[in-house]
Amino acid sequence: MSPSSLDELIEALRCLPGVGPKSAQRMAYHLLQRDQRGAGRLAGALAHALEVLRHCERCNTFSEDAVCQRCANPRRDASLLCVVEMPADLAMIEQTQSYSGLYYVLMGRLSPLDGIGPRELKLDKLIARATDGKVEEVILATNFTNEGEATAHTVASLLIARGLKVSRLSRGVPVGGELEHTDTGTIAQALVERRSV
Repeated sequence: MSPSSLDELIEALRCLPGVGPKSAQRMAYHLLQRDQRGAGRLAGALAHALEVLRHCERCNTFSEDAVCQRCANPRRDASLLCVVEMPADLAMIEQTQSYSGLYYVLMGRLSPLDGIGPRELKLDKLIARATDGKVEEVILATNFTNEGEATAHTVASLLIARGLKVSRLSRGVPVGGELEHTDTGTIAQALVERRSV
């Protein structure tokens, strides 16, 4: 017996990160019972996005055009290239309004246990982008997880071997943070990466 439409909807919602069977069931019932208009908008927006979005040829983020607006902006500093794992990471850096360079989005991170290696991340495309003759410094802004660190190390090795200047986001005590409420690993890293005043 094939699954009912409701079961298929619940199972489809489970593909979202952090959504388990109960959450998916709640979402499905909410959309069907309380917000059918919202469900229609969601379905339409998702179908439209799948139809029109592609990867930017330069930075690899999602774009409706071959080259995204950010990469096409002549006011961006083409000598700086910030490498991030996901488009959400790019959005967070942009929200700081402290970076005016360009980006490259890996769309993931190295994770051998999940079968994600350099080929799956298309690191050759990143190398081609970073060695285009305009980039002078690559800033590695991968996450500070084991996978993010391994990705940063691998990318750094590949780019340094090609003569590029490579830097990494620093780690430390968060702005407004209090030492007594900060984990020891963060404090230890802040001590290692301290700077002169």
